[in-house]
Amino acid sequence: MDRNNIIGLILIFAIFAGSFYLMKPSEQEIKAEQARQDSTERAKQGLAPVKDSLQTIVASNEVDSAKLNEPFGASSFGNEELIRLENDKIIAQISTKGGRIKSVELKGQQNFDGNPLILFSGDHNRFGLEFNVPGKAVNTNDLYFTSQGGNNGAVTMRLNYSDSQYIDYIYTLENDSYNVGLAIETKGIHNTIDVKSKSIFLNWETILTQKEKNISSERDKSSIYYRDTEGNIDHLSESKDDEETVEEKVNWIAFKQHYFSNILSSKEGFDKVELTVRGGTSDSIVKFYKAKTELANTGRDERYNLNFFFGPNQYNTLKAEGNDYNKIINMGWGPISWINRFITVPIFDFLDGFALSYGLVILILTVLLKGAMFPLTYKSYLSMAKMRVLKPQLDEIKAKVGEDNPMLLQQEQMKLYKQAGVNPLGGCLPLVLQMPFTLAFFFFFPNLFELRGESFLWVKDLSTYDSPFSFAPIFFGMIDHISLMCVLMTITTLLTTWYNNTTSGAGAVGQMKYIGYIMPLMFFFLLNNFPAGLNYYYFLAAVFTFLTQVIIRQFIDDEKILAKIEAFKKKPQAEKKTSSFQKRMEDMMRQQQAAQNQKKNK
Repeated sequence: MDRNNIIGLILIFAIFAGSFYLMKPSEQEIKAEQARQDSTERAKQGLAPVKDSLQTIVASNEVDSAKLNEPFGASSFGNEELIRLENDKIIAQISTKGGRIKSVELKGQQNFDGNPLILFSGDHNRFGLEFNVPGKAVNTNDLYFTSQGGNNGAVTMRLNYSDSQYIDYIYTLENDSYNVGLAIETKGIHNTIDVKSKSIFLNWETILTQKEKNISSERDKSSIYYRDTEGNIDHLSESKDDEETVEEKVNWIAFKQHYFSNILSSKEGFDKVELTVRGGTSDSIVKFYKAKTELANTGRDERYNLNFFFGPNQYNTLKAEGNDYNKIINMGWGPISWINRFITVPIFDFLDGFALSYGLVILILTVLLKGAMFPLTYKSYLSMAKMRVLKPQLDEIKAKVGEDNPMLLQQEQMKLYKQAGVNPLGGCLPLVLQMPFTLAFFFFFPNLFELRGESFLWVKDLSTYDSPFSFAPIFFGMIDHISLMCVLMTITTLLTTWYNNTTSGAGAVGQMKYIGYIMPLMFFFLLNNFPAGLNYYYFLAAVFTFLTQVIIRQFIDDEKILAKIEAFKKKPQAEKKTSSFQKRMEDMMRQQQAAQNQKKNK
């Protein structure tokens, strides 16, 4: 232990000692606390409160007697107590200050630093009703409730205005559930609300702190989501500060973090919801969330049935909850989303059922995808082989026609393709059809909760980047580490590009031969911060692509392909089928030729 550590420990002990001395309660404070505890105990036993208990509290220096005469004045003072609700999945701490859920811990989960995972905690989280009474604006978050119960997964927090006027927060927690039920009951409170402002608002806000290694990625995947009663899912911006007022009735509001969410739902729905999201103001804060909505006030006693979900953004878990919770997970857009929801997720769940390492699951998933795509891949390589054997004839046409007349050159080339029965885009179309699957994994793996905290080979956590090489930030602070899995993916992609160019004969035309090498390098800078699980998949895909090219190349005989093309040329034109692409190209060229001739005539 060096000198700085020793000095630090001494200062810490000194601060603790000073705090104990300065914060030691006075005799009056001790008596007031004892009176409060006695009063609570008598209430539990069904006994009447001691008459002079309030006078004892008033005598305390802490209490301003004038405030006691204000509405809810007696509830403005008190000591915070925490009541614990716990099951096999979560631990919820209910505070008597505000009657709110002060913190929630998810069992079996950890932060990136190994500490227990607390979804939210602290006084910067607020939840409560807001309304006006004559001469005062009431915010229940700042008032002290009394607790009743706390056993058998239920507790009632009561805020008294009088013996017959009060607000109850009734919390329930079932076994093996991520849900905390909340019923808000108002008894006689409508009689106290200012006639000029009959509204009752529910305000919920929190600050969510870092839980993942890559806080930048965590911020990019965190925002407020909501669902209206028509079933539409929408969200505020994930990349910048945003706010929105939703006029439609809303079923639920989700304070979504990358891999976890706090969702508040209502059977009756929320009216006119005001939503706000702000970016983190420090290195450990992810986002600030706020939701404010107006509750129905009919002028009589009300009961508002709400429900909190505190749990992981795991697709099957959210789907089992119903109410379209699973749609807060970004599975991509359009067809990409359909691929993930109806193909990728079921296959992944099937493989996950064998309790394999997730590295092996990704490997098998890649093999299955490449196997399903093999017919398209083979067709693509066969088409490229035809273009390769036609290249000498294409070069002859170019030398004969020259490059000064591109229209004629294109016409002669299309004529050769038609005679040979070759589609010049035949090698591209199969690859285009595979692109949705490649893009689907780009959304699937970064949002896959199952990879969180899972190790494979040297990778400690497949849900974030592997960083065996870390250093001071470079390139304007954009890079401070090197992901080895991303390096392997880039090298393999470059090798595949080189092999493809050398065997196809298509890479020796001017600067075009460099494009295939530039793209993998660009993707390296893009994917260096992405999860190792995603880069691992792209690495495997590049390896299998390279092996497939090598294997197919052994079974494709250029001489036989050229012989078939020459035999096809000798067929009568009536026996040759023209592809729709070739027909469109011929029509387009005829139109261009007609327009060019018309221009010359003028």
